[in-house]
Amino acid sequence: MFDKILIANRGEIACRVMKSAQKMGIKTVAVYSEADKDALHVQMADEAVHIGPAQSNQSYLVMENILDAIKQTGAQAVHPGYGFLSENAHFFDALNEAGVEFIGPEKLAIQAMGDKIESKLLAQKAGVSTVPGYTEVIKDTDHAVEIATKIGYPVMLKASAGGGGKGMRVAFNEDECRDGFERATSEAISSFGDGRVFIEKFIEEPRHIEIQVLADKHGNAVYLQERECSIQRRHQKVIEEAPSPFLTPETRKKMGEQAVALAKAVDYRSAGTVEFIVDKDQNFYFLEMNTRLQVEHPVTELITGVDLVEWMIKIADGQELTLKQEDIPINGWAMESRVYAEDPFRNFLPSTGRLTKYRPPVESDTVRVDTGVYEGGEISMFYDPMIAKLITWGKDREECTENMKRALDEYYIRGVGHNISFLNAVMSKQRFIDGNLTTNFIAEEYPDGFDASMVPQKDPKNLVAVACFMKRMETERETMISGQMEGGRGRNINEDWVVLYNDDKFEVTVSPNETEGYDVKVDGATLHIRSEWTFGEPLFFADINGHEMCVQVDRLAVGYSLFHAGAQATVKVMSATHAALNDLMPFKAPPDLSAFLMSPMPGLLLSVAVEEGQEVKAGEELCVIEAMKMENIMRAEKDVVIKKIHASAGGSLSVDEKIIEFEADE
Repeated sequence: MFDKILIANRGEIACRVMKSAQKMGIKTVAVYSEADKDALHVQMADEAVHIGPAQSNQSYLVMENILDAIKQTGAQAVHPGYGFLSENAHFFDALNEAGVEFIGPEKLAIQAMGDKIESKLLAQKAGVSTVPGYTEVIKDTDHAVEIATKIGYPVMLKASAGGGGKGMRVAFNEDECRDGFERATSEAISSFGDGRVFIEKFIEEPRHIEIQVLADKHGNAVYLQERECSIQRRHQKVIEEAPSPFLTPETRKKMGEQAVALAKAVDYRSAGTVEFIVDKDQNFYFLEMNTRLQVEHPVTELITGVDLVEWMIKIADGQELTLKQEDIPINGWAMESRVYAEDPFRNFLPSTGRLTKYRPPVESDTVRVDTGVYEGGEISMFYDPMIAKLITWGKDREECTENMKRALDEYYIRGVGHNISFLNAVMSKQRFIDGNLTTNFIAEEYPDGFDASMVPQKDPKNLVAVACFMKRMETERETMISGQMEGGRGRNINEDWVVLYNDDKFEVTVSPNETEGYDVKVDGATLHIRSEWTFGEPLFFADINGHEMCVQVDRLAVGYSLFHAGAQATVKVMSATHAALNDLMPFKAPPDLSAFLMSPMPGLLLSVAVEEGQEVKAGEELCVIEAMKMENIMRAEKDVVIKKIHASAGGSLSVDEKIIEFEADE
C-alpha cells in the first residue's frame, strides 16, 4: 500500500480524499494556490506545497507544478479528485514517466471517454443504447443548422470535450441553433481549448440517471446502483439522490449491466460513472462516461456502505475487487444538496467574499457534510462557488427529505449569499415530493426565475412565538441585571405585545407555563414554546406544541431577522405605544437605478455590443460577462438609448459596478 499520496485538487473533494486516505493510514500531500494558502485542505494535509498564483491555469492546471510537488514530497501516487487534471491523458503520461501511480483509470479510458464523439461510438460497439445524433466534426454554423434540421428539433449542441454544463445549448429552431452553436463553440474554446461541437436529438421529459461502476486491474467490475440527478439548473446538478424514485428493478439491472459492459470495453480500472438520459417510458440512452469521482458520489456511499475513494486507492495499488454484484445493497435512501455561494434572488449569480459566520449542521448517522471551507475563510472568485455538499440518509425517501430540510434549517452561513432558500423551495414542491422529476424541473417550476415570494411561507405564528420567547428572555435578563425584579417584570408576569411580522401585525399575550417555557396567544391560537436557547446563539432550537424546529436568528437594531424552511422574516416585538409610534416613522425610498446596467456579479467583461448614442431594442445584447467560466449575456429589458459606457471590455467587474448608462425616459 502507498505510504503517501498527493491530492491534485482543492476544496471539499481534496478534504474528502484526505479523510479516506488518512483513515487507511496513508499520509497526504496538499497542493495550493496563493488564494488557497489558508484553505481547509491545506490545514488537513500532512504536507502542503505551494504551486502558483490564484488563477487555476497558473496553478492547479499546470502539470509541471504538480510534478515538482511530487518530487519535493516523495508522493507515490496522485488522486486527481474531479475537475482540473482529473481527466487529462497527458497528466496520466507525465505521472507514468515519473513512476507515480495515477489513482484513476488507464489512459485508454480517459482518452476514449473524454471525447463525447468517440465515447458514443464505443458505447454503440459495446451494445449500449445511444441517443440519435451526428458525431462527425461540424464545419460551421450553416452545417450545424443543416444537421439539426435532418435530426429534427429540438436538438442539443454539446462541446465534445465539455462538462459541467459548459459548451452546451438546447435549440428548438434555426435561430436558436445558430446562436447556440456560436456560444457553445466559444465556451468550449474558452473552457477546454477544444472548439468541436456535436449535435444529438434532445429527449423531452428527460431524467438524468447515472450508474456508478467500480473495476479493478484483474477484469472484475460491478455497478453500485444508480443516482437520480435530474434536478439541474443550466445543466448543472443541484440535488441528487439514490436510488432513483423512478426506475424499476428491471430497468436498473439493464442500465447497470450496460454500464459494466462499457467499462470492460475500455479496460476500465477505478471508480467511474456512466451517465444516461431516461425518457418517460424508461427507455435509456448513453450520455457520457466520467472517468473520475463524481461530485454526487456520497449518496451512493450512504446506500451501499462502500467507500469509493478507499476502493480507488486499493485498485490503484493493484488490489482485487472483493465486492460481488449480488452483495451490493440498496439500504435506505440518500440525498445530496449542493450548497453554493450564489444569490438565488438575483438569478443565482455567484457570491464571493469572506464567511463571517459558518456553522454546518452536526454530522451524524443521518447527516454528512463534505466541505472545504470554515468560518473566517473566503469564497474566491477564481473557483467553483460550492460551499459544501450536504448529504442526508433516511430509511425511505420521505424520511430522507425531512432530514435534509432539517439539516438545511441548521446550516448557518453569513458573509456571502447562498442557495439554501432555493433548495428548501424545490424540496417543498409537490412534484418533487411525488418524485415526478425531469431535467426540466427547475425551468418548468420557475419559468420566470426565482424570488422570495416562491419560498413556501409557513404559518407565521411559530416565528411570532419564537420572537416573543426571545423578547421575553431579554426583558427578564435586563430586569435581573438592573436589579428591578421586584418591579413587576419577573417570570410570573403576563405581558401584552404587538408583533410586526414583515408587513403583518399581531396582538399577542405571553404567559409563563409550568414547563419553564411560555404560552404565546396569537391570532386565536395558543402556542406552548420551550427552548434552551441562550443569548448570542445563532440557532434557536425549540419545541412548539410538541413539534421540534430550528430557526436561524440574527439580532437587528430593532427586532430579529428569522430564517426557517428557506423563508426569512423580520420580526419586531414591542408595546402598543411603541407600535403606534413606529407607524409614524418616515419611509426612505431606495435610489432609482433603472437608468443603469449594473454588474450583477463579480466577473470579466468579455465584450460590449453597443456604443454611446446607439438606440437599442428590447432583447438586444448589451454585453457579455464571464463568471466562473460561464458566459452571461446581458440584454436590454426595454427600448433604450445608450448615454454612456462606464466599463471597458477586458476589465474586471465587481458586484453592482456600473457598466452602461441609459438616457432617461421622457
